[in-house]
Amino acid sequence: MCPTGFYTMIRRSKPQDRKLHRLDLVRAAQELGVKPAARRFHTSPQTVRKWLRRFTLDPTLAALDDHSRAPHRCPHRISGELEAEIVRVRQKLPTYGAERLRVLFRLPCSEKAIRRVLRQNGLVKPRRTIRRKKNDLRAEKAKLALFERVHVDTKHLYDIAEYLADMKLQHLPRYQYTFRETVSGLQFVGYTQELAGVYAELFAERILAHLKSCGVEVSKTTVQTDNGSEFAADWKAKQPSGFTRAVESFGATHRTIPPGAHTWQADVETVHNLIEDEFYRVERFRDREDFLKKAATYQLFFNVMRPNSSKAQKPPLEILRERWPEVPDAIALLPPVFLDDMLVARLSPPRGAGANDLPPDPYFGSGWFGVRSSRGC
Repeated sequence: MCPTGFYTMIRRSKPQDRKLHRLDLVRAAQELGVKPAARRFHTSPQTVRKWLRRFTLDPTLAALDDHSRAPHRCPHRISGELEAEIVRVRQKLPTYGAERLRVLFRLPCSEKAIRRVLRQNGLVKPRRTIRRKKNDLRAEKAKLALFERVHVDTKHLYDIAEYLADMKLQHLPRYQYTFRETVSGLQFVGYTQELAGVYAELFAERILAHLKSCGVEVSKTTVQTDNGSEFAADWKAKQPSGFTRAVESFGATHRTIPPGAHTWQADVETVHNLIEDEFYRVERFRDREDFLKKAATYQLFFNVMRPNSSKAQKPPLEILRERWPEVPDAIALLPPVFLDDMLVARLSPPRGAGANDLPPDPYFGSGWFGVRSSRGC
């Protein structure tokens, strides 16, 4: 007699031992019969018949292995056409996750189903994860007033593998200057071939002048940066940096983060990761004009349409309208520029009336101050 019930013995056994226990059960059934074997192994006759039938049809140990209990059909399984659509959009945008694909392309299925399709088609790449838990400061940031705190930082573009070839062939910019508003996530960018304080000054003047023209009280704004030489003066300097003077000329305040406190710039670093995955690693560029047009298109998409999962799936302009109903639409329409060209235009000798104006923008067709809308500034 078996001192332990057959089910308990199987459950406690290793997978490779279960087949041997079932073989003992089958041999006892062949010698003694079904019911005597069931009594000996403390199990039911139905269990004995099941394993005896399988071994009779295929007299090998493989026949005594566990079978999958998965259903043979799934009534709510998505169609083959929808699976093909998921694969198509993922191949076109390989850096977009399941949630973003579902929201942007209005896919009529769950994120779990999209992940399954991506996994089955080999479209999921493992990512290195950070093991430590981060503080969730979204609720605290939402308590700030609009444009009370903004972040400015730079991004190196020459270390993006997908962008490097176009950058060298088409003489595209090597650096990106980024502005991001904390509450709404509103973003503006500018491009240069090198990091320098003069470009940081031009970038700050351009953004703050645009915000002021749209009705923002920039005198209440604090511009936060790291301690890079393009933003902060040397510790031995007797005068503030050019960037600080440019910010203070609008009545705003410039604040640098403590040395080594990189998480203080998490807002702008997050958007740097997004623009790398969603723009630089996806788009290809024919020339500098094509680059600027596509950069303007992405920034417009980011500010007006792209849902932000950390802000209740709302784009920046929608958040601005909720907090400030009279906000002009043009506040989100400031296109990117090459700051190098702005500097050349500013240093060029005047050639008559309007010589000091900014050159026409290649995307919107007019100077950035000329961007207007029905609710414009």
